[in-house]
Amino acid sequence: MERLRDHLLETGYTIDGVRDRLGDVAASALAREELVPALRATAGGDPLAALIRLWWLGVEVDAGDLPAAVLESGLVRLTGTRARAEVHLQPWEQDGYVVSDRKVRPGDPALRPDHVVGAGGASANLAQLVTRRPVERALDLGTGCGVQVLSLAERAQRVTATDVNPRAIELARLSWRLSGVTRVEARTGSLYEPVADELFDLIVANPPFVISPGGELTYRESGAEGDDFCRELVRRTPRHLNPDGQAHFLASWLHVEGEDWRERVGGWLRDGGCDAWVVERDVQDPAEYVELWLRDAAEHGTAGYTEHYDRWLAWFEEHKVEGVGFGWITMRNSGTLDPVVRVEQLTHKVALPVGDYVDDVLDAITTAHRVPDLDSALLRTAEGLLDERVGLPGAEDPMRIVLRQTTGLRRSREVGTVEAALAGVCDGELALGPLLNVIAELVGDGAMPHPDAIRPLIAERYFLL
Repeated sequence: MERLRDHLLETGYTIDGVRDRLGDVAASALAREELVPALRATAGGDPLAALIRLWWLGVEVDAGDLPAAVLESGLVRLTGTRARAEVHLQPWEQDGYVVSDRKVRPGDPALRPDHVVGAGGASANLAQLVTRRPVERALDLGTGCGVQVLSLAERAQRVTATDVNPRAIELARLSWRLSGVTRVEARTGSLYEPVADELFDLIVANPPFVISPGGELTYRESGAEGDDFCRELVRRTPRHLNPDGQAHFLASWLHVEGEDWRERVGGWLRDGGCDAWVVERDVQDPAEYVELWLRDAAEHGTAGYTEHYDRWLAWFEEHKVEGVGFGWITMRNSGTLDPVVRVEQLTHKVALPVGDYVDDVLDAITTAHRVPDLDSALLRTAEGLLDERVGLPGAEDPMRIVLRQTTGLRRSREVGTVEAALAGVCDGELALGPLLNVIAELVGDGAMPHPDAIRPLIAERYFLL
């Protein structure tokens, strides 16, 4: 594998190299599963073009265009003078490589049950979420093709990776070898069974979160009822976290008729002893959701498409499902008997990577809840905060005032005159109580909020303690 890695790097088969060679048009077309522009962009027959066609596009190439390092890797099948990749090999960040089963496209045979999916948008989202602080022990639960280990290895002294699918472990080991990653121990098993009674400083998981009535594809479906798998993952996590340890997961949850989804997901977390932050990034109606995952398995247009679609929708209808939410869950073992759980929806673009400031977000959520006396607290306005006002021309008072963050989570919140005035004067020099008294004299006593009313603005990092 070392010879193959050297050839990939020397040829420029990297994220930047592939992007530059394909160009924007071909790259966009590939995102729509259209190969023609990419095939045209790689028609030159040079070494990089051959690698892109072989590993990324999954088409046959002339064996004479490939060196021995590729032909003898065990990852290529020869038929006469033609060569075809047995796997999908994609470049990843910082000269890493990810090995998975070949991408499934319309017209391909049905996926094998133990199919190992490659790194994609979900993989990147999770990697962007995870805290950047260094740790001693990390766990990648449900490693799949092993992509999360590539970033965990940079900040963890030891990494353990698990998966219920033995084939995933096999391909993940290839990913790590090709990426030059060591100090990884791989184990086979479901959920926390392979690491029973062990503790970690950091746990990450991109679990099989697809909610379906079948559960036939291991890489995306657990076979559990509804969103029970994600619930069980969350509930078991606290007993495997060291003090101050963190866990970061992608997850899905049901929106059920007559039930607040926030209460549903928040209930998974309230008895675990961990502070937690849950963010819903997207929600889809049942039909939209089913169509997404049928396309994912290249079932559109197949003989069983309509039957599968109908069966899936019937299951949603039977369980009174109005939608499926998707997002992330972050937990921190603070050792408290009074855990703080924040559940919110953020569907707009946020600053990436979230991992650069996720610790600050958790600190703000918990501090705002636990500081007993805000009256004497010294606050300062967060950097990059904008005060936006809407009103009629010439009017003395605005009709609407919005505080908008230009960094981090980029939240916006409509506030009153007092909160807006507070944002203009908080510099960490004067306590909140006296500041509110001064502002009250200017705007009237009736408008002055209790100091505790500022807690949500601290939790959302409009003001910093």
